[in-house]
Amino acid sequence: MFNSSSVTEFLLLPFTDTQDLQLVHFWLFLGIYMAAIWGNGLIITAVACDNNLHTPMYFFLLNLSLLDLGSISTTVPKSMANSLWDTRAISYAGCAVQVFLLVFLISAEYFLLTVMAYDRYVAICKPLHYGTLLGSRACVKMAAAAWGSGFLNAVLHTANTFSLPLCQGNAVDQFFCEIPQILKLSCSDAYLREVWFLVITACLAFVCFIFIVLSYVQIFRAVLRIPSEQGRHKAFATCLPHLAVVSLFIGTGTFAYLKPTSTSSPSLDLLMAVLYSVVPPAVNPLIYSMRNQELKDAVWKLMTG
Repeated sequence: MFNSSSVTEFLLLPFTDTQDLQLVHFWLFLGIYMAAIWGNGLIITAVACDNNLHTPMYFFLLNLSLLDLGSISTTVPKSMANSLWDTRAISYAGCAVQVFLLVFLISAEYFLLTVMAYDRYVAICKPLHYGTLLGSRACVKMAAAAWGSGFLNAVLHTANTFSLPLCQGNAVDQFFCEIPQILKLSCSDAYLREVWFLVITACLAFVCFIFIVLSYVQIFRAVLRIPSEQGRHKAFATCLPHLAVVSLFIGTGTFAYLKPTSTSSPSLDLLMAVLYSVVPPAVNPLIYSMRNQELKDAVWKLMTG
């Protein structure tokens, strides 16, 4: 039997018990991590340095890249270190910090994606009011609201989760610390309080999802009314990357947490966790640069001097 005062560290779930496969996991995660750093770093630098990209859309994209860098840096380096040194341990404080940062960054990213949907809605459906509704001060306030909401959400969940008594051991069935896995270690009905907080957060996330869907319904209706084929193509080119990122972010996260328990297994849970926590930050820069000529030109200019 354990209690929260006796737990000084947690044991994370390894990808494999074989040393050779642990090295494969290390090099695979290293490649993904370097791709994420390189891609997001290029976007951040290009947007910051190129005056042509000092617009609301690219300002929000810069914030998205910062959040992606933070979220993948929260989980992947620790997992790589554990595989390289053949250990599973993470300290109690380290686990709490990991939960806080992950909830903070992922929540802020979701709120930011909602703001970016509003940006695309105003740009296409209300172009004459774009400069008024999305001035520099308004953009800063909306980005700050996304970061601040994520921070408050993380404080609430982290403080509540780590105030629960633990008596079901210290083995976390995931390669990083996350709230649902820690709740499984709780030994009292107090965990129901955190469950209610999670339900409230899920309801808020659903409201944001409905807002994004309704925004894109209006966007597609407006785009289809554009008489010029070139105009429709340009409008779709600015919207489809954001829609793809939203779909990847929401789709992987939803499947990871709402999949039927009958299909749940440690291997599948690991795969789903990789899909929603590791893949999006590495893939998002590629998605945004594929159909965005302005961004590709800025990145090329940056790379070639």
